[in-house]
Amino acid sequence: MSEIHQLSIRELRSAVDDREVTVAEVTRSFLERIERQDERIRAFLTVDHEGALARAKELDRELARGEGKERLLAGIPLGIKDNIVTRGIRTTCGSRILENYLSPYDATVIRRLREEGAVLLGKTNCDEFAMGSSTENSAYFPTRNPWDLKRVPGGSSGGSAAAVAAREAPGALGSDTGGSIRQPAAFCGVVGLKPTYGRVSRYGLVAFASSLDQIGPMGNSVYDVALVLQALAGRDPKDSTSADQPVDDYLEGLGAGIKGLRVGVPREWFGSGLQEVVRASVEGAVGKLKDLGCSVREVTLPHTKYAISTYYIIAPAEASSNLARYDGVKYGYRSRHGDLEEMFNRTRSEGFGEEVKRRIMIGTYVLSSGYYDAYYLKASRVRTLLRKDYLEAFREVDVIAGPTTPSLPFLIGEKTGDPLEMYLTDVYTVTASLAGIPGLVLPCGFSPERLPVGVQLLAPHFEEARLLRVGHALEEALAMECVPPDRFEV
Repeated sequence: MSEIHQLSIRELRSAVDDREVTVAEVTRSFLERIERQDERIRAFLTVDHEGALARAKELDRELARGEGKERLLAGIPLGIKDNIVTRGIRTTCGSRILENYLSPYDATVIRRLREEGAVLLGKTNCDEFAMGSSTENSAYFPTRNPWDLKRVPGGSSGGSAAAVAAREAPGALGSDTGGSIRQPAAFCGVVGLKPTYGRVSRYGLVAFASSLDQIGPMGNSVYDVALVLQALAGRDPKDSTSADQPVDDYLEGLGAGIKGLRVGVPREWFGSGLQEVVRASVEGAVGKLKDLGCSVREVTLPHTKYAISTYYIIAPAEASSNLARYDGVKYGYRSRHGDLEEMFNRTRSEGFGEEVKRRIMIGTYVLSSGYYDAYYLKASRVRTLLRKDYLEAFREVDVIAGPTTPSLPFLIGEKTGDPLEMYLTDVYTVTASLAGIPGLVLPCGFSPERLPVGVQLLAPHFEEARLLRVGHALEEALAMECVPPDRFEV
């Protein structure tokens, strides 16, 4: 058997089931991996050594009694993005304003993971309140890309993606508002899934933009991501936006062929700004789909050119409303200076980072009297047009394939001085978020410098099973060995 930390979730489940390893041994292996390696990568904000080992030993006792083997994730350690609340483990959202916050309850996804036998290793780093595309906006430290420590892992779920890529966790949860699972998955060479909006409960996900936020899994294979989604998906009465839709068996159809499926390639995604190495890798992946028996045709998403503008009106508008709760009174950081009004002002100016303040100001402006109709209302109408683009495209095709990002992972500090340039890295991901459809990213190639490239697959609402089936077939056809260099001796 390979070293424990090199095993996939699927392989770990089999090894635990067959009692080849104990859950405690599995958990200890990943904790030791984090301890030895994470000082360089900085994927984790909090590591719950004691809690994870205690949970592992508890699961071992249950398995020894013949209990719990049917659990989907029995004995599997996972990382959790630090904007998902966890009872007993601090939740900071990568922000000073919540530096010491301990939630009194678990998010629904955390409760479901615990019920399915998962072990929580700790909380992964992220851009503050999930606002960013590089994990450089964390109030604590930037996370580094395991493929090249001088480069970003993407964002805002960069800590989760880096942890999975570096084999510090076999899987992790992220959240995706405008591409925050898919873009770091592409940059770090892992698999990431943004489910349909409403497919997974948002209860306990600290809100950024409530009409866009969605929790999803990240892993080193499509099977692993499908398994974690199976544990997460389903209606939650605690979340009014959770969809009352039946949950498919995401594992059952993975091995089925995809011959005869129609694949659409968006014309608008292959224009200027797309790096040639990304174009070539994605076109190679589309060629593999054709070899597997899919028909490939061009589709058009005509309102794509308005997507970034639309997203960066709607998301900050919702953020300005959601983040009003951090006032120094209810919970979190509180300034000790001045009278009540000054305390409010100081708390927010001292507690929030520059990017969060920038988005709050943009959001407040576009919602203000005299500007609401010109900006927010117009953006909402364009959002409807973007959604119609996808509805029209999916009348002609079963899935859409294209690039995830226009470029390779960029250098740390390269884009921090130009917010607009940073925002444009989301150009291929925000449309699916605005439309609420599911998106899957998996590795499809490398640059000459051995930096990973990810292909993005999209499907109609609640068609995650189809998306995973296509992704699994493509993954097997590409047969990529996607393991970054070991960082112990760097």
